[in-house]
Parts: sequence; structure tokens; C-alpha cells
Amino acid sequence: MNTTSEIAILILNGFNEYREMFQSIAWEAKDCFQQSQWKTLQEISSRRIDLYGAKVSEVAVTINATKNLNWQWSDVKQDYAQLVAVRADTELAETFFNSVYSRVEGDHPSAQAQLFIPRIRPENSDCKNIYKRYSLKTGAYVMLRNVLDDCGFDICWENQRRDICHLMRYMRRQWQERESKEAQINTDSNVDVIRSVFYRNKAAYLVGRVNGQYRQFPFVIALLLNDKGQLYVDTAVSDPDQVSVIFSFTRAYFLVDADAPVQFIRFLHELIPLKSRAELYNSIGFYKQGKAEFYRDFMDHLQQSSDLFLPAEGIKGMVMTVFTLPSYPVVFKIIKDRFSSSKYVSREIVKERYALVKHHDRAGRLADTQEFTNLQLPLERFDSDLIEELKQVAAGSVEILAGTLLIKHVWVERRMTPLNIYLQEALRNENEEQLFHGVNEYGKCIKELAAANIFAGDMLFKNFGVTRHGRIVFYDYDEIMYLTDCNFRHIPEPMYPEQELADEPWYSIGPGDVFPEEFNLLTACDRKIRKVFNQLHGDLLTPEWWLEVQSQVEQGEIVDVYPYRRQQRFNR
Repeated sequence: MNTTSEIAILILNGFNEYREMFQSIAWEAKDCFQQSQWKTLQEISSRRIDLYGAKVSEVAVTINATKNLNWQWSDVKQDYAQLVAVRADTELAETFFNSVYSRVEGDHPSAQAQLFIPRIRPENSDCKNIYKRYSLKTGAYVMLRNVLDDCGFDICWENQRRDICHLMRYMRRQWQERESKEAQINTDSNVDVIRSVFYRNKAAYLVGRVNGQYRQFPFVIALLLNDKGQLYVDTAVSDPDQVSVIFSFTRAYFLVDADAPVQFIRFLHELIPLKSRAELYNSIGFYKQGKAEFYRDFMDHLQQSSDLFLPAEGIKGMVMTVFTLPSYPVVFKIIKDRFSSSKYVSREIVKERYALVKHHDRAGRLADTQEFTNLQLPLERFDSDLIEELKQVAAGSVEILAGTLLIKHVWVERRMTPLNIYLQEALRNENEEQLFHGVNEYGKCIKELAAANIFAGDMLFKNFGVTRHGRIVFYDYDEIMYLTDCNFRHIPEPMYPEQELADEPWYSIGPGDVFPEEFNLLTACDRKIRKVFNQLHGDLLTPEWWLEVQSQVEQGEIVDVYPYRRQQRFNR
């Protein structure tokens, strides 16, 4: 390996192999869906996450093995840039180069000059190639039938005519609600549908937009299979906020054939502009690109803002210290140097549990995270009290370097309102609706995680957050574990009264033992909260409920958890 061009070609070949493997998994998703192989669909989704790191490591090992020192990274970068300039996935190829470089040379502060900086390329982002346009001139029925027929499935429909009628009624209802000069829909209007089908969990999704006379609006059609393996339309969603939930940071990555990711991102961003490009890259499985896009966007925001990093609102954690920039919707989570004596975890265990969440089906109830090493932030933007706090509780993870705070390891996560603050606000304002919603969503969150084989562990209200769409999400992962690893038990009756009054439990507690009756302590803080919780989710306080769900999971049952409400589903 004597020339810079050979090194560049080696990196590009590694990237090509990664992309081919990534695409093959997307193609495999169609067969899994059609054959109702839900477990396999989850497995290939998890396997896809590891593809990137494995291929980067393989290329880095090969480069490290070379004894030739006559080439420079700057020259390799120049040759590589020429090789990938005309590709439809240039931004991914450049990020792959960055990853290889960091793996070979180390992820240190001085490496920035050798890295590609993500940027939007107008010449590569025309999204016309990824969708098909359907005219309404032939009528809504014919148009919708063509949309469904073009999905390319090799299985029968349960009742396509019924489904088309459902969609027509839904369209009429939505258009009536949008009847205004800005949203006129008529026979001159048309519909664009992305050619690739999006797969996740037990559903397939068609994603598109309606082009009215003056404006566009999005729609998503959800397809499911019945017990006979026949296809049917479960619902349609066109409200931008609800479409945003489908692409939420709390759900697993879609499996979708995306030859030109930047075109997908442009199309989706036009539909749901409140979603950042980083979140959209994450949603279609390119989480490394999402990380690169987030970094670029955040650095740009730092240049354009002046507020200070501050401790995040809420009760201080026993494992993590958390801070935020008020003008930007994320939090930064750093592992503390020392944990509370009540926490039986280590730094490595915490990392393993965050990796578990990354690979697992998050079921709409676990926040996705981006992991950074050696993240540099301007020291002048940090509140002095926050700097002192970081020095006291996380000195091993931070370092001050010439006006920069270097954070050696950190997770970045979407900022949410802590549930304890949300409920306190509801009580203070006597807002019964908010209180009911918060407690109900809290119980549903725990139940949906259990159905996805996740036991949250520490279920205090402070460890749950409320998204801008009002969904309750769990975000404290240091005690998370698989439901199937838990041993759910009743609390034994005390043999004499003094045992019940003792500071320590009078019964033995083994590894993995869980006593659901103790969860009652979570709601004992307020009479109103306790009443609503017991009314809606009192079954969570019994081992029997947990054992039943555990049995279902152990038998391989994949529970239906979809990103829309039950009442939105069409009547079959």
C-alpha cells in the first residue's frame, strides 16, 4: 500500500461493503414482513446497528497493518473526496472516512482538521427519484388503488376495496378540516409516495404527501397482516405532529431501502420540518450520520447563540450529572466518578445498558441517545456553578484545555420535562386532565416496555420525561434489565410485628428479585396521584400481572405497539 489513492480506495471499498450489507438487510425486511417473521425482523434490525462499527474496525486494522509511512491523511482525504463526490450518498461516505480516521489516529482534539464537515449538497438532494407521483384526475379510488398495488407485495389483500373506501373517507374528512385557500385540494392536485416501504416492528408504512393548490401536507399509511398472512390498511395519519411521532426518537430505526439517503431526508424534512436532519437520519437507520449532522447543527447553534450551559432541571441523579443549553433541545449526560451507595452498578455496566437500549426495540417509550467521546465545548459558555459541579462529581470525565471544556465521554439525549415536575405542576394548578394524562401515560409506558421485554428498574417519576407531544418516556437506564431476567415475587408475611417495623427487609432478596407491591411507594406521595394510579394501573402492583407478561415474552410473543392511538385504527 504505497500511494494515498490506494488508502482512499481501501476506505471506499470498506464503505461500499457496509452500504451493500445495510441495503441487503433492508431488502430482507420485506420477506420477514410478508412471512410474519417478527422475531427475525427485530434481530436483523439489531444486527444492522453493529454493521457500521464492525466495518470501520476492519478497515482501520488493515490501514494500521501497513508499514509505509510515506503518505499523509490530508492527501488521502483529497483523493477520497474526488472518489465520492458524484455519489448519491456522499455525506455517508465522508462520515465513514471520519470514523476510520478517528479509529486509526485516535479521537483527540487535534484531529478535527482532517475530518470532513457534513454539509447539504443541493446537487445530490433533489428527491424526485425516490417517489412516484399519482394524479387525482382519475379519481381518488383509482389513485389509492394504484398506490396500494405499487407496494410490490407478493401476498393477498384481506379486503382492498374496503381499505380504499376507508382511505377515501379519511381523505375527505381531512380535506374538509383543511378547507381554506391555503389548502385547496381538487382534481388538479396530486400525491407523491416514496417508492420504498418503511418497515418496523410488525408494520409496514407508506410515506407520502398531498400537493394541494397552495401547500402540501404529509400522510402515512400503516399496513399490517392478519392471522392468515393477508395484508390490510390499519390506519392513515396526516396530522404533522402525529407523523412526527411515527419518526420519533423514542422508536426503533426504520428498515427501508434508501439508495440516496439525502433525498429521503429532504423529502421527510419538507413534511415534518420540526424534525431535525439528524433525527431523520437516525429514524432511517443512519445513526452515525445523524450524529455527524447533530454535531454540525449544534456547533452552528453555538456560534449564533449566547446563553450558558446550565444544570438540567429536575432532581439530581445518583449515577449521571446532566446539563443543558436552554436554547437547544437536548441534554448532556456524564457518568459520575462515584455513585450513591444504593446503586450497585459500575461505569461499564452503565455503558452496557445504554448499548442495550440502542439495540432494542424502544417501543416508543425509550429515548434514543448519541454517544460522544472527546467532545469539545467553549468554556466561556458554561455557568461557573456548573463547572464547579462537573469538577466535583465528574472530574475524571472532563478536562479544561485552553478555553475549551473537553468531555471525554458523554451521551446526548432529547430534552424532556421530568414527569415529577409535570405532575407537581398539575397538582399546583389543580389541572385534573393533566394529572390524569400524566399518571395514565406513566402506567402505559411501564406496560409497553414490559411487553417489549424491558423492566425499567428505578421507576421513580423523576426518571421519566414528557415529550412535546405529551408522551411519557423512560430515560434513566442505569438499572434497566430484560423482563425475562426478573424474578417477580410477593412480599412474604412478617412472622412477628417487629419485623415489619425494622429498617431492613425481614425476607431474603436474591439477584433479579422484584416485589411489585413496593411500587405503591411511588404513588404514596400524593393522595390524588395514588387514587388515579390505582384506578388505571393497579395491576402493576401485583406479581401476577408481571408474570403473565413475562410468560408471553418468553413464548416469543411480539406485542403490537404502534405509533398511533387505538381509536385511529380503521374498523375491519
